[in-house]
Amino acid sequence: MQKKILSIILSLLTLLSFSQSKEITLEGIWENYNFYHKSYRGLNSMNDGEFYTQIKNTDEGQEIIKYSFKNGERTVRIFKSSDFKIKRINSYSLSDDDRLILLATETESIYRYSKKAIYYVFNIQNNKLKKLSENKIKYPTFSPDGSKVAYVYENNLYIKDITNGKETQITNDGKKNHIINGASDWVYEEEFKLVRGFEWSSDSRTIAYYKFDESHVKEFSMGKFNGNLYPSQEVFKYPKAGEDNSTVNIFLYNLDKKEKTLIYTEEDYEYIPRIKWSKDPHILTMIGLNRHQNKLDFIVVNSKDGSNNILFSEEDRYYIDIHDNLTFLPNNFFIWTSEKKGYNHIFLKGLDGSEEQITSGSWEVTSFKGLDSDKMQIFFTSTEDGSINRSLYVLDLESGKRTKLSTQKGTNSAKFSKGLKYYINTFSDANTPPVFTLHKADGTLIKTIEDNLEFKNKLEEYNLSKKEFLTIYTDNADLNTWVIKPPDFDRNKKYPLFMFLYGGPGSQKVLNKYEGSNFYWYQMLAQKGYIVACVDNRGTGGKGSEFKKMTYKELGKYETIDQIDAAKYFSNLDYIDKDRIGIQGWSYGGYMSSLAITKGADVFKLAVAIAPVTNWRYYDNIYTERYMQTPQENPSGYDENSPINHVEKLKGKYLLIHGTADDNVHVQNTYEMTSALVRANKQFDLFVYPDKNHGIYGKNTRYHLYKKITNFIQENL
Repeated sequence: MQKKILSIILSLLTLLSFSQSKEITLEGIWENYNFYHKSYRGLNSMNDGEFYTQIKNTDEGQEIIKYSFKNGERTVRIFKSSDFKIKRINSYSLSDDDRLILLATETESIYRYSKKAIYYVFNIQNNKLKKLSENKIKYPTFSPDGSKVAYVYENNLYIKDITNGKETQITNDGKKNHIINGASDWVYEEEFKLVRGFEWSSDSRTIAYYKFDESHVKEFSMGKFNGNLYPSQEVFKYPKAGEDNSTVNIFLYNLDKKEKTLIYTEEDYEYIPRIKWSKDPHILTMIGLNRHQNKLDFIVVNSKDGSNNILFSEEDRYYIDIHDNLTFLPNNFFIWTSEKKGYNHIFLKGLDGSEEQITSGSWEVTSFKGLDSDKMQIFFTSTEDGSINRSLYVLDLESGKRTKLSTQKGTNSAKFSKGLKYYINTFSDANTPPVFTLHKADGTLIKTIEDNLEFKNKLEEYNLSKKEFLTIYTDNADLNTWVIKPPDFDRNKKYPLFMFLYGGPGSQKVLNKYEGSNFYWYQMLAQKGYIVACVDNRGTGGKGSEFKKMTYKELGKYETIDQIDAAKYFSNLDYIDKDRIGIQGWSYGGYMSSLAITKGADVFKLAVAIAPVTNWRYYDNIYTERYMQTPQENPSGYDENSPINHVEKLKGKYLLIHGTADDNVHVQNTYEMTSALVRANKQFDLFVYPDKNHGIYGKNTRYHLYKKITNFIQENL
């Protein structure tokens, strides 16, 4: 009898506990921001490698605090915004001698990465603050000796001498939509992640800079209303697939001689995505790339006379990804990463043409962290613990011994001090919020900076489901997958399935890492009785170049096959209702969800496409041609996997969403898809966000967007 009573009490307690668990709501995610953990941003290592700085918010404003790497303790406050009546510091950087700070405020975004702002120079030693310019400028950068700052204003390059306040205008021909000096055009910014288009030599006597002539590139225009009676027109140069690019040249400006030198090369390169100085102030390196982006030349330039030669070339039968894993050593050697052996690995190269492969294996180096030339050690993160994980390693170059520094399986990301004596590691896994820890270079733990324990305890108030990982084995590929099930999951019930994807080249959404707001939206859907899943199709990253690049010239074809195969796998599970399978994606994911609901109309009953590409002919040429060549060369690759050309297959419920001010994936994609659906006499749902860009955010927008999507799912799936 006592056992029976005890059993009843325990059952009641369980039910009470469940009933008292908080529900996840849209308001909680996007209005009250209940699911934001503590982070550790804005960290800058000082030049001595013993200290670092970080911005801290206070009741009085913001402070830049100096901390010791040795123990993680605060040492001194070096800047206080309220002392100078600066409302907000948006970003900052230190000079190489740690004497000066460059402060950005009143920052204004231009495109995805580009910004302009009001900048100040703060002298730490005398506590004096000076405005760099009365204008909002772009990309101010200290010279290595800290005596000057170079920056861009109205498409021209300037240099300001900090010691005497003298300003020198280096170029005079900058003009909007025509000539850009010292910065990049739209497509270089978006696809090569090149924003600042100039670099200082190590002796501060020469600047190498880009000059873009985009006068012959076709324009794209967007009307923006912003509550006005008539719209304003934002007009910018946007080269679509198959169309002309900017003409790009690299110049050298000698500060002593006040002379410019144009660097001529024997090859007529379509793209020059990178320039970088070596440790030698007279040696500049450039990356030259052909239009197909499958042949790369590494070019060495003598700054004394502009002469140059090709040090080495790489060719790929598909394409070559541009990266920033180029690190120069003092002895004319440098670190380089390449996929030429099938997986991304580290190579030690010399300016004499020598080469040695440093890492190897059926795994990928995902991030090169640095080389300690004194100890002959290199630091990097890789997929050795599986393609969904990231682990930190150190490799001794003399012995060849490789040691794993990270201790937990998941995603590890390390930020090293200058000199590589210390690092701050960020660890998370699918179900663990980020933990920030300070370490010596050998992995020894110095201090836990932030464990997010308070946030983790807060999450205990919600009835969350664990994210589960599995591999779906199809006739075509092994596909990494994650799944979230309802908290009260019952194998004997039938559940609707909601799939999320991105699926673009080299991307990964199935990662053993902690996610933000969207993760809790998936948890909310699970609480409402949906099983949520994400599948990384062929073409995604982490599994070597063949897996990533096999979609070449046929974007969308194999990815769609894999998503359909995955949905069929789920539909054969006893607890999945095969008649209630939906899919959602954004950007490339929107392209994929649109293909899924058309090509996979018999499998998918619902699709949500946000800011989708609907025909690759409408997208920019650097991204599209990297994977597809030009429409003139590969018309069938463009047309056969365009959702626009499959609209007649649509059977299920389809929600199409776009921002009208999207400079990246133009709303033209959605308008053309709409026209095609109407011509095919297909019913669908359309929602447009006026004046919103590719991110579709601002004020109440994200909440409204996800409420719209949630309602659509609940009403139709």
